[in-house]
Amino acid sequence: MKKYKLTKKEPEKRLLLFFKKRAGRARSGRITVRHKGGGAKRLYRIIDFGQEKLNIRAVVKAIEYDPNRTSFICLLEYEDGEKRYQICPQELKVGDTIICAEKTEVKIGNRMKLKNIPVGTQVYNIEIEQGRGGKLVRGAGTSGRIIAQEGRYTHLVFPSSEVRKIFGECYASIGQVSYPEHKFIRIGKAGRTRLKGIRPRVRGSAMNPPDHPHGGGEGRAPIGLKYPKTPWGKPALGPKTRKKKWTNKLIIQRRKKKKK
Repeated sequence: MKKYKLTKKEPEKRLLLFFKKRAGRARSGRITVRHKGGGAKRLYRIIDFGQEKLNIRAVVKAIEYDPNRTSFICLLEYEDGEKRYQICPQELKVGDTIICAEKTEVKIGNRMKLKNIPVGTQVYNIEIEQGRGGKLVRGAGTSGRIIAQEGRYTHLVFPSSEVRKIFGECYASIGQVSYPEHKFIRIGKAGRTRLKGIRPRVRGSAMNPPDHPHGGGEGRAPIGLKYPKTPWGKPALGPKTRKKKWTNKLIIQRRKKKKK
């Protein structure tokens, strides 16, 4: 696996936040997300997903590891002296200059409106609502690709193979998110999973009937149902769970099912 040269420095103190861990519990104390708890302590890095620093050039001062996300982050110093973290694209180096503007050079790390980006360009950190900051394509090694410009909308292919149109006034960054080798990482041992704050999971068929729909039976019994269910009795493995969203009308082609 390729070794990356990360900058040897402490994270920027002004861009750090501490969040108290809730171990998957709501404010009432009731567990709302199972299998969470423990884990190594970590501080949150404040990431700039939007375009507040329009038309101000920035120099890449460092490329750092972020424990809260799969990709690396880069520390930018703007011409006005302010420092901010951003998601680091692949092939961006310390000392490079980038800018966010309505229309600028098609260069890795630069950010501009979708309507001004040429067809065939790879993009990441894509806005879905104008002015709300990037929400799509932020994971390690991912990138979307612009396939058409049609009227007010830009057509993009996403990593999931879904094709959708997004308003051309929305912003996106040029390039591919850093660290594509992340998908090849092997956890290796149970202790590393615990350090991530993930607790052990128990099979439903190993439980008692009151605890899970798959529970019960003598010895090593199968689930005893026509189809798998969640702990709350809802059908699992197959039924669509996506709720009705206003963005459904923007989908041109649904993602393709992976062949087993």
